[in-house]
Amino acid sequence: MPKSLGKYFLAIIPEGEVFTKSEEIKAFLKESFNVKYAQRSPSHITLKMPFSYNEKKEERLIGNLEALAKNQEPFPINVKGIGRFGTRVIFVKIIPSPQLIELQAALVQFCKIKLKLDQELSDRNYTPHMTVGFKDIKKGMFWECYNGAKKLAFGGSFLADGITLLKRKEGKWEVLGKCRFSQ
Repeated sequence: MPKSLGKYFLAIIPEGEVFTKSEEIKAFLKESFNVKYAQRSPSHITLKMPFSYNEKKEERLIGNLEALAKNQEPFPINVKGIGRFGTRVIFVKIIPSPQLIELQAALVQFCKIKLKLDQELSDRNYTPHMTVGFKDIKKGMFWECYNGAKKLAFGGSFLADGITLLKRKEGKWEVLGKCRFSQ
């Protein structure tokens, strides 16, 4: 029987005001500029970019992630302002912390050893952020979109308390589970 591969990624999904405000920026970009691709997933900080994995091994994947998460303490994440990658991506800025960088590095090793995934450029050049607009921003509209998003810029913080596993279903990313850090 052939493998059934699903698409997955690992992230931290904020709670509270940080989540609400980042979702409001995505809604503004959709309503004002028809930029909607970022709405296919909840606001999040990517820890591991999308990867293919055997769906029949999902439970094992979740179990291994839970074991990794148990060794991690919750930590604060601070956000402040709006940034961009060139003229293609608009994001909420995440202030990098040693805990976040260490967690991402541990997940890179986890994915290499447990999932047999190759290390990617995004794994080596990690820039934590929460994307609010990308892919469907029309070239001539980028600066207007960016400046509009900047008007909604905010600062805040939340407690990162787990790793979220998301799975692509019918063109959208859905939360499959959250592996909580030790409390």
